[in-house]
Amino acid sequence: MKIFLLDIAETRLQLLPLTYTRCIGELRVGILKIQEKWSITLDSEVSIITETYLGKEKPKSNGATQLIINASLCPNPLLTKALEVLKENQKLVQGNTFLAAKITSMAAFDIKLRENLTSIEYPGKIDLIERPWDIFVKNGDQIRLDFDLLTKDRKSKTLTDPHTRVYNEKNIFLEEGAEVTAAILNAKNGPIYIGKNAKIHEGAIIKGPFALCENGQVNMGAKIRGDSTFGPYTKVGGEVTNSVIMGYSNKGHEGYLGNSVIGEWCNLGADTNTSNMKNNYSQIKMWDYTKDSFVKTGLQFCGLIMGDHSKCGINTMFNTGTVVGVSTNIFGSGYPRNVIPSFSWGGVNGFSTHALNKAKETATIAMRRKTKEWSKLDDDIFEEVFDRSARYRVWENNDKL
Repeated sequence: MKIFLLDIAETRLQLLPLTYTRCIGELRVGILKIQEKWSITLDSEVSIITETYLGKEKPKSNGATQLIINASLCPNPLLTKALEVLKENQKLVQGNTFLAAKITSMAAFDIKLRENLTSIEYPGKIDLIERPWDIFVKNGDQIRLDFDLLTKDRKSKTLTDPHTRVYNEKNIFLEEGAEVTAAILNAKNGPIYIGKNAKIHEGAIIKGPFALCENGQVNMGAKIRGDSTFGPYTKVGGEVTNSVIMGYSNKGHEGYLGNSVIGEWCNLGADTNTSNMKNNYSQIKMWDYTKDSFVKTGLQFCGLIMGDHSKCGINTMFNTGTVVGVSTNIFGSGYPRNVIPSFSWGGVNGFSTHALNKAKETATIAMRRKTKEWSKLDDDIFEEVFDRSARYRVWENNDKL
């Protein structure tokens, strides 16, 4: 049986700018990406159905049974059992939300076909990643689930450093090559996962749930509160709470990051700070690409959402509920606006367009610094995102932002 994660078009728009450069299944929440969660859970290869510009091959129908899963859906044990007993031409739903289906004709799998499948109501708890802020809101629970998934029947590398203080050591797992030096690891409230060849440096204080992925680093003196994930090859310092950094990004210096999601290949300059709560404690609004307006998040705490390859200079201040697109460069004093389009260059005093060729050059250099090469696919994605985001760069038409 072939297994596919299906990107729902409206959900892709709701998850912008994070899904400008990736499919939904490649979003990291908890320790793993959604696609990785399903692959391990089902012990099978999991493919992606999404927009063609992201370089995923269209699935072919061969008459065999195929399991189609909503790409926003994260697995859990009860849900997995429900999928196992699902029969051909049945779909698993919760109310009006499509969760999964078993079919034999991929070519005809569209909204109309989904409507004709027999509905099976799923009564259990589900975790859907449908908005950017869902990633940090659900991150703590997802770390716990992924921790169990990754460490089942496995033994952690021994923590040998005599100057590191640990609390609830049975809830701490180190992969091969992980190093911890003179740090405090407090896993009383949730697990701490330290990936392959990852390093936690002197004086760092970390509370679980927490995940540091392969080759990631937590710098000296960092203060990391719970429910945070730092993806592969990230470097993080300062103070962080309940935030997800997808991977290959740097927040290496002092400054506060809270209730935020940072994409890949980003860099936050020294003493960058995010506000994650309003002074009047009111509900925070955030930009919605499906409505081209700000919408209520239902949250009192919400900081920064930043798309891939974006950067900000030293002492940058982000207000509550700020959305930064792909390949932006932000600098200067004061608070920039709460929504900054992709390929923007500037700050409080105004923006110009980050030229596409210059953006590609910078991205190529940044990736080579972490042993990755800019590819033809990367090039195509940048060009597509540049075109799709053009209407938000109003200054290109000589209008004031």
